[in-house]
Amino acid sequence: MSEVTDDVTEAAGSQISGGDAPPSATLGAHLIRALRHRNYRLFYSGQIISLVGTFLTQVATLWLVYHITGSAYKLGIVGFAGQIPMFVLAPFAGVWGDRINRQKLLVVTQSLAMLQSFALAYLALTKITVPEIVLLSICQGVINAFDLPGRQAFLVEMVTDRTDLANAIALNSTMVHGARLFGPALAGLLIQQVGAGFCFLLDGLSYIAVIAALMAMRIQPRPRPVKRSVITEFADGFRYVWHFAPVRALLILMAVFSLTGMPAFSILMPIFGEFFGGKEHSAQTFGFLMTASGGGALIGSIYLASRRTVIGLGRVIAFGAIVFGASLVAFSFSHHLWISLMICPIAGCAMIITFASSNTLVQTFVEDSMRGRVMSLFTVSFMGMAPWGNLLAGQLATWFGHAHRSAVSSPVIGASHTLMIEGVICALVAINFARKLPALRPIVRKLYVERGILPPEIASGIQVAAEVSEGGT
Repeated sequence: MSEVTDDVTEAAGSQISGGDAPPSATLGAHLIRALRHRNYRLFYSGQIISLVGTFLTQVATLWLVYHITGSAYKLGIVGFAGQIPMFVLAPFAGVWGDRINRQKLLVVTQSLAMLQSFALAYLALTKITVPEIVLLSICQGVINAFDLPGRQAFLVEMVTDRTDLANAIALNSTMVHGARLFGPALAGLLIQQVGAGFCFLLDGLSYIAVIAALMAMRIQPRPRPVKRSVITEFADGFRYVWHFAPVRALLILMAVFSLTGMPAFSILMPIFGEFFGGKEHSAQTFGFLMTASGGGALIGSIYLASRRTVIGLGRVIAFGAIVFGASLVAFSFSHHLWISLMICPIAGCAMIITFASSNTLVQTFVEDSMRGRVMSLFTVSFMGMAPWGNLLAGQLATWFGHAHRSAVSSPVIGASHTLMIEGVICALVAINFARKLPALRPIVRKLYVERGILPPEIASGIQVAAEVSEGGT
């Protein structure tokens, strides 16, 4: 689209968000407006405690595997084991999530996750092996296959005012990456002082807060759909997404990023931690790198929470995706810790802007009757492709490392080459998504009118501006 159309779109966003900008005194209230919903406040307060524990376990697991094996390939295997159940089970879990009480579902999944963390803590505090880590990672993956799409679909039951939905999703991202800012650094310190087992124990205890919050919620019962076979309902959900061009484009973008950029950026990070910090300080350096990325992601989340409308998010996603790919390439060329610590926040910010904005648009577009199934497919794209990406990243890093066997730092050379290649792929796919935006905008404008996000008269003005602009080029 031309600059003329973009200007009209921005003006529309300003008008539907309330006309004049509110006074600065209300800015804080605007940033956290979704918290006025009691159920969401409970969820937020419980999750923010639990998520710190989640990042303790994530960092401790990766460090423990690399500490035991020294193998990038084994890191990929553990990552694959933890996420492959989502690829297999999440689509069918979405069908189930459309049928049952999601509040009860989440209480069950969070309770099982707590038990899994306690089991991991017990083994780590005695004597743990990589096969045991793989087995428990598979168990957690099965739990997440039902928990993640259920949690995404449950959001609209906690936040009943749809105008606050985008803010709730952004606040979720702020919460996740606020914990990500604190959790990895704490994990690095705890691993160094008392060992990985204590991180798993704290994670298990942290689930108590979110389980209590879920049980305290008062949720309005929703109509139960007519039950058909699981395969039939799954096929309906897949057809709905495949023939819905904007959602299809977003899910394809998420799938490619989850196959390439995301796994390479996370699963290979312990190698860079050891390269920059040496074996003695590898855990702390790894934690610093993850914390730097989390700081950037937190900034990106705050930016999204400050937005007053979903209009214009398509361009935001395209820009964030291109920057993320470019950041991976830049990181791959860095040989100094201070440079890498400057790149990580940029990558983290771009990553969360891309993924959270995509989540917001999918949640905005989808019909309630299809929400569980569509969010399960979003989970497959976002998380389900990651196990294959973990294997790919680990295998590529190992292969490139062997190709430079004579070098003292062959593991980091393999990891750097992998990041560079996968960063280029992400950037190219992001550019292709940006090229599709003009064709998707008329469909999206129609949806915004149907959802009450964009008044019909403003949508008509945007369409006229677009036709005038295209006619003059």
